[in-house]
Amino acid sequence: MLLRTALLAPLMALSVVNAGHAAIILTATLTNSQEVPSPILTTSTGDPRPASFGTATFVLNDAMTAMTLNATIFNIDFTGSQTADRNDNLTNAHIHAPAPPGVATSVVWGFIGMPFNDNMPNDVMVTPFATGVGGTVSAKWDTPEGNNTTLTAQLPNILAGLSYINFHTVQNGSGEIRGQIIASVPEPSSLALLGFGIAGLAGIGLVRSRRQKGDAQA
Repeated sequence: MLLRTALLAPLMALSVVNAGHAAIILTATLTNSQEVPSPILTTSTGDPRPASFGTATFVLNDAMTAMTLNATIFNIDFTGSQTADRNDNLTNAHIHAPAPPGVATSVVWGFIGMPFNDNMPNDVMVTPFATGVGGTVSAKWDTPEGNNTTLTAQLPNILAGLSYINFHTVQNGSGEIRGQIIASVPEPSSLALLGFGIAGLAGIGLVRSRRQKGDAQA
């Protein structure tokens, strides 16, 4: 009995860890190459301009009633005056679903430009870089919000990796940078604890097997 308790302790601890961190974290890395088709970035006079890119982190609360967004975007003009040219000016930003990588689909929630769906309430904060080109965005998708849909209806697509975040510009109205939204890998400490728990269960099975073998020989 003591051995069993000792071996099951890691699993019990793991359940406590998971209960304390029930929110789901998702991420996206936005690049030009993920767009369909991939854009060729130029100024209005045809000269090449720098590749735009960014990262985004999403946190879906444990009740699955809200998902926060924090994104940092580079080489897209957030004010219309960060560069002299207008081709890189930010026009819209959305989440799209359902679609796997390499496939384009419709908007399910917009948070910059049109359609704008972060309105129950409006949680959007856009902060242009003080120097350089780009900025940060924070927003929150609440349960009833959506572009002819809701967060609840889109959760299966989001959790299955079938949604993406998209930033649009003057030059690339259909999208300049895109990133597939995927669930993050569990933190190493949780994985280690899970492995310890599984090893504990394996130990219980081994002890039982040896006891049964000893009883049979007796």
